[in-house]
Amino acid sequence: MTRALLITNPFAARADAKTVTAVLEVLSRGGWNVDLRTIAAPGDARRIAEDSLDRGFEVMVSHGGDGTAMQIAAAIAGSGIALGVVPGGTGNVLAANLRLPRTPTGAARALLKARSRAIDLGVVQRSDGAHYFAVVAGTGFDAELMAGTDRAFKRRWKFAAYVARAAMALPSVRSAPHRVTVDGNTQEIRAAMILVLNCGQLAPGFLKLHADLCPDDGWLDVVALDADGAFQSASAIVELLLGDRNGKGRRVWWARGRVVTVDVMDGMARPVQLDGDVTGTTPFEARVLPRALSVLVGPAFKAHDG
Repeated sequence: MTRALLITNPFAARADAKTVTAVLEVLSRGGWNVDLRTIAAPGDARRIAEDSLDRGFEVMVSHGGDGTAMQIAAAIAGSGIALGVVPGGTGNVLAANLRLPRTPTGAARALLKARSRAIDLGVVQRSDGAHYFAVVAGTGFDAELMAGTDRAFKRRWKFAAYVARAAMALPSVRSAPHRVTVDGNTQEIRAAMILVLNCGQLAPGFLKLHADLCPDDGWLDVVALDADGAFQSASAIVELLLGDRNGKGRRVWWARGRVVTVDVMDGMARPVQLDGDVTGTTPFEARVLPRALSVLVGPAFKAHDG
């Protein structure tokens, strides 16, 4: 019998009490022995997971958004305990990359027969310690969008909250000069947004990048979009989705490495997001931690090594 801890975030967009009960019933009927803990304050998910490391749990299940999953991941990385993800937040991008169903009960059913895989994590060191990401770290338009979308709006409109705010903000998009260093090689580029990617899907069912962007390949992929205004932003997104990754295109620049440093050259610090949670400002350095986290994946998940 699998012993699991379900950590649920009641502040997430799709984590109401009825859903939590349904997820518990699915896991329990599937033969799992499940304990439940509920987040009450910021940082609780990580503290709960850390306090539970020596209690014999084989799986810790995150029910919330990507930020909740990353807090738990930060606690259990390297422990041998697997992370199970039940989507309950706004974007739920990690669940999509692990090829888990989008509904909470569907994902719970999938976890019952899921296999465990080791994936990479990215880590960013801050003055208060290490912060992790499994999908993406970013600065510029995406981080500003996430910083400006309040919790109530996300809870009411789910992922549409980001889409609506992005549409309104596109006319004001402006590129800034950045210095990007990838494994010791420095480039000075203009960018409205810079992403450090561990996964290839950024929005469920919408923004899927190259198929060879894998969360278990030992690399971080860097992409920068140069755009001023709505028209150039649309052009950059089309190039991002349809172009290749051989260096610099007209509006999109790609690189790959294991250590990535990003700074803004105009002297103005900008917010940085890690898997949707705003965490500090520029500059930042991201490093890859190969195969650092054990996760439960859906049947369609394709490992880098096959």
